[in-house]
Parts: sequence; C-alpha cells; structure tokens
Amino acid sequence: MKLFTNKKKLQNEIKGKKNIIFVPTMGSLHKGHESLIKKSIKKSNVTIVSIFVNPKQFNSKKDFNSYPRNHNKDLKLLSKLKVNYVYKPNYNDIFNFKTNNKIFLDKFSKRLCGKHRKGHFKGVVEVVNRMLEIIKPKHILLGNKDFQQLVLIKRHIRKNKIQTKVISCKTIRDKNFIAYSSRLKKLKKLEKKNLIRIIKVLKKYKKDIQSGNSVFNFTNIKKKVLHFGAKRVDYIEPINLKNLKTEKRNKFNLFFAFHIGNIRFIDNF
Repeated sequence: MKLFTNKKKLQNEIKGKKNIIFVPTMGSLHKGHESLIKKSIKKSNVTIVSIFVNPKQFNSKKDFNSYPRNHNKDLKLLSKLKVNYVYKPNYNDIFNFKTNNKIFLDKFSKRLCGKHRKGHFKGVVEVVNRMLEIIKPKHILLGNKDFQQLVLIKRHIRKNKIQTKVISCKTIRDKNFIAYSSRLKKLKKLEKKNLIRIIKVLKKYKKDIQSGNSVFNFTNIKKKVLHFGAKRVDYIEPINLKNLKTEKRNKFNLFFAFHIGNIRFIDNF
C-alpha cells in the first residue's frame, strides 16, 4: 500500500493505469467502508481510497471539529485489506486548482437533508468532483445509506459527461439492523439502545403501511420516534427509488433523519 498526500505525486504514480476504482471516505472507517473496499479489490487490481474530512459539507465548525478521526487505525485497516493507494490530502491540495467541470446540483438536492443542511450537498458534490478530476477513475463506489448524496453525484457526473461510472452498494448493517456510521462511535450506551428501538419502530411502521394496516402520517410517526429517545426529527418520508416521488402505498424506502445524543442519524430502508 502506498500513501499519497500530494495529488501530483499520486497522478504520476497512477498515470497509464486502467480500470481504477475509487472509494471516497472521510476516514474513521467501519464495516460499511470495508465492504466497499473489498468489492473494489475484487473488481479491479487498482483501488484508491481517499481519506479527507471535507469542511465544505459541514454546517458548523463544531460539527467539523468533532467528527471522529482515527487515521492510524484507518491506515492499518487499509494496509490489512491490501489497498493499492491511499490519498490523504490536506485542504489546499484539494482546493487550490480550477476545475474543468461546473458543479451541477439536481433539484433533488432541495429535499430531505437539503432542507436542513444548507450548502451540504454543494460541498459534497464539489469535493467528489475534484477527486474525480485528480484521479480519473473508471468507477466510484458509493453506499446506498447516503442515497440522496449518491443520486446527486450520479447526476452531476452525467450532466458533465464525466467518464466515471457510479456503482451503488448495499448498506451494511449490524445485528440490530443499524447501518454502520462513523458518527455512531459518539453514542452513549443508553442512546444506542434508544436508536435500536427507533429503528424497530420505523421498520414496523413501513411494514404496516405496505400491508395496508396503517396510513403514512408524519406527525404520528414523529411522536413515536421522539418518544423513544430522539431529540429532534428532521424528516421521515416514503420515497419511490425509481422516480424519487413521495410514495405512500406500494414500493418505497422510508427515508429519515433524526438527532439522537450528539449525532444526526440518517438512513433509508
């Protein structure tokens, strides 16, 4: 495994290499990241993993500064997984050049998390675009947990005719159906128990809607989630994955974001 902190040195190293697969991360790696990386290694002999906590996608300095970081542990894991290259740049290395592509934010960016995190998706798409211009991978692997982000990156790539294909990957969950997330490390024991209870409630709620035993009502389900320990609920919305429209009867994923302990938890299933 080779570690690069400078984009030009990385570009010189990978020049002429084909079938590069890129896995972007903000570090504090977990089993979800591990699954993406293993899939990349299986598909290609050139895997690049980035570690960069992007300040432009945070809504406050406090949130940015408190984001979990464990670079030594991350590098040990990446070495164990036999990743080819790790790109761990500083801010200037990513943002000190003019990009070829204009940032395209689809109207879907105004829904769900977009209503509650001003500028978040612009920051996400911008940093991914810059990474793609530096690395020029054939594929980028993204998890379905952050489905809204995945859709927006995919549509930015299509709009700018970037020669990188997005591969969406299933969400990896623990035995309690909790999606792995770097922020979960900040939860206290009781908060984790409450999170498990909330996920059970949401799973049952979705099942009841699809079976016709219940009708979607945001106010009612919000009360239940708050009752089981959430501090605040940003949204709970059933969405058809094909047309991204609100769907309250048939095939849909329940998208939600709520605050528990000192973290904001998002998921969909």
